[in-house]
Amino acid sequence: MTKTVVTANEKDDLKTVVEKLKKNTIRHIPIVKGKEVIGIISRTDINRLTFGALFEGQEGADEAILDMLTVSQVMTSKPRTVSSDMIIRDLAEIFTKEDFHALPVVDDGQLQGIVTTTDVIKYLLEQYD
Repeated sequence: MTKTVVTANEKDDLKTVVEKLKKNTIRHIPIVKGKEVIGIISRTDINRLTFGALFEGQEGADEAILDMLTVSQVMTSKPRTVSSDMIIRDLAEIFTKEDFHALPVVDDGQLQGIVTTTDVIKYLLEQYD
């Protein structure tokens, strides 16, 4: 898991979330209220809203869409979370059976990190070294 997690607040605007995704080269960002995870937004969620990935010259339309919607409207509320002591097998099972590519790691109601499908693959590759 990644322990240093880039997060956003539900009061942030979507442009801020997009900037954080791009600046940090990440695909998922937990939305927090204090240390509590209340949602998650993925790059895919943003791409569904905007035209940038499909058409050149649509930045203005993208800006307008991002201005119209709030983080709360776009985020997946009450996301599935896992604990830091979950075994890799159980985690891999969640990723293969459910439509998740990242899960916040939460212990005692507080965000500890984020684990992604890439993290699991890297871990499995290390087992072959």
